[in-house]
Amino acid sequence: MDPLRRPLIAGNWKMNAGGSDGCDLALAVARAAAELDEVDVVVAPPFTALAAVSNELYNKKSEVGVAAQNLHWEESGAFTGEVSAPMLRVAGATWVIIGHSERRQLFGETDEMVAKKIAAANAGGLKPIVCVGETLAEREAGETLAVVARQVKAAVIELGRAGGEGVVAYEPVWAIGTGKVASPEDAQEIHAAIRKLLAEADAELAVTTRLLYGGSVKANNAEGLLAQLDIDGALVGGAALDADGFGKIAEIAAKLARQGKTE
Repeated sequence: MDPLRRPLIAGNWKMNAGGSDGCDLALAVARAAAELDEVDVVVAPPFTALAAVSNELYNKKSEVGVAAQNLHWEESGAFTGEVSAPMLRVAGATWVIIGHSERRQLFGETDEMVAKKIAAANAGGLKPIVCVGETLAEREAGETLAVVARQVKAAVIELGRAGGEGVVAYEPVWAIGTGKVASPEDAQEIHAAIRKLLAEADAELAVTTRLLYGGSVKANNAEGLLAQLDIDGALVGGAALDADGFGKIAEIAAKLARQGKTE
């Protein structure tokens, strides 16, 4: 973790905690993160709880940010079931997850669609968390770097237009929800490659863009991952539904940030 980049711990709740339980979870996260001044903490509830969670956090004057889990690239129109960037902003979101592997694998999102969604986020004042990563078959075929490079290159122009507010999350598909996790050394290798790709487009972009690791991140494996030079935080899935466990991950990030400042 480079001390120049502020760590970010984001919790993707997926299709969980979509009602009053989402408000309870968000407030528990806010309590767990209340004293962690060195780290940015974000929660991503389902659309059904987005406005309520945002309102609860605002009323408690919490610094915890709110992300949507997806968006459509159009501002409005005949797109039944979709949600636009302006709608998300009105609901209280300031971040949005784009191109999550489940969106790519289950709903057919392409690199082109992901780029359009980043552009919509930029236009709508939302900070994008752009997900990239390889499947197990691609990993076993030795295609990890090629797949990740393709996905990053498709997004890099729009990431550059995010004014340093964009984030890239590397999430190996084979590690999501499986309990498997990339070794810190393997994760660092991919994150370093992503930063190199960003540098080829824009040196400043590479310095300012935070890179997150996602894939079965828990309190018991977070420190080894977050200690790596090019890993600036985590996109947490299942563990984000446990406020205490999620809070411990944020605490680890804060501790490492403090250590980095004193070295």
